[in-house]
Amino acid sequence: MSGSPVAIRNVYVMLAYAFGAIRAEGTDAVASERFDHLHDLLAEILLRGVGAQVKRGLHRDYLHRHEPLATVRGRIDVNRTIATRSTTRGQLVCGFDEYAADTPHNRALKSVLVLLIRHGSVSPDRKAALRRLLPYLDTVTLVAPSSIRWNALTYHRANANYRMLLGACEFIVKGLLPARGSGATRLASWVSDEAMSGLYERFLREYYRVHHPGLAPGAPTVRWDIDQPTTKHGQLPMMRTDVTLRRGSQTLIIDAKYYSSSLQSGAWGKSTVHSAHLYQILAYVKNEDVRRDGSVSGLLLYARTDAPAQPDLDVAIQGNRIGARSLDLDRPWQEIAAQLEDVVSWLEG
Repeated sequence: MSGSPVAIRNVYVMLAYAFGAIRAEGTDAVASERFDHLHDLLAEILLRGVGAQVKRGLHRDYLHRHEPLATVRGRIDVNRTIATRSTTRGQLVCGFDEYAADTPHNRALKSVLVLLIRHGSVSPDRKAALRRLLPYLDTVTLVAPSSIRWNALTYHRANANYRMLLGACEFIVKGLLPARGSGATRLASWVSDEAMSGLYERFLREYYRVHHPGLAPGAPTVRWDIDQPTTKHGQLPMMRTDVTLRRGSQTLIIDAKYYSSSLQSGAWGKSTVHSAHLYQILAYVKNEDVRRDGSVSGLLLYARTDAPAQPDLDVAIQGNRIGARSLDLDRPWQEIAAQLEDVVSWLEG
């Protein structure tokens, strides 16, 4: 991994928070197990999750079918029957609903299971265990991982157990699939910084939603505090926050940063916060603080790197508190949680 070091055990905890499964059955067992490779962790998540789902029954849904049949089922599609000349074969094209397991959720699961078996750096025992799950998905269509529309997958009471599973699947596909070598698609030996950045941002937001719902954690958009709105302000970029916390009149805007270098080299080799990052958080804070009373603060929260110098900024700029610090994701979970709890103190005002 070229970016910030993250203990493999903590990737699981981040996934569990990010995809709303932190209280799910079995999370402690996986989190406490040792994994030498990220692919083994991801394979274990699927092994336990899919195995449990098979026991309780795969998610099924009513799927609309159009097929030529020898006997009538559902409604006859006269136009398709004529167009395909099905009557010459003694068949009628019928439209009907079938309660089946060939749902988009199960297609995604099967696709990623096959992906890990064929290309993942997974231990032989786990690969064999993954193969033993495939017969339970025989009736499910195998699709290309790149064709899965993750945002279109919806969850409700009947398939809530799929949320963590498919969160891990999305992480695998988006973070591990793009690498190519020797003319064939392969899984990268680790995971891309882009995928980790997305997971880091979502993890932070969900952590505060779980442990501090009273702070109304979210990712709202900050509106530009325009003096005189005109028809020519449409090209202003959108300011969407990563995490925003509120307590009473106090607001804290957190900008999650996952980079291989959390500081830039300034004049005479001096390490400073990245200019663009500082300008960004300052713009968010000043435009959010419409009352100009200093009630809005901004924090750049970097995933800690191996560099000797780390972000450690805490200043007041034109009445607003602005800071930058790092979160060490390579520490035991209790220490990470303590760091996240310390961030809440910025709302004391």
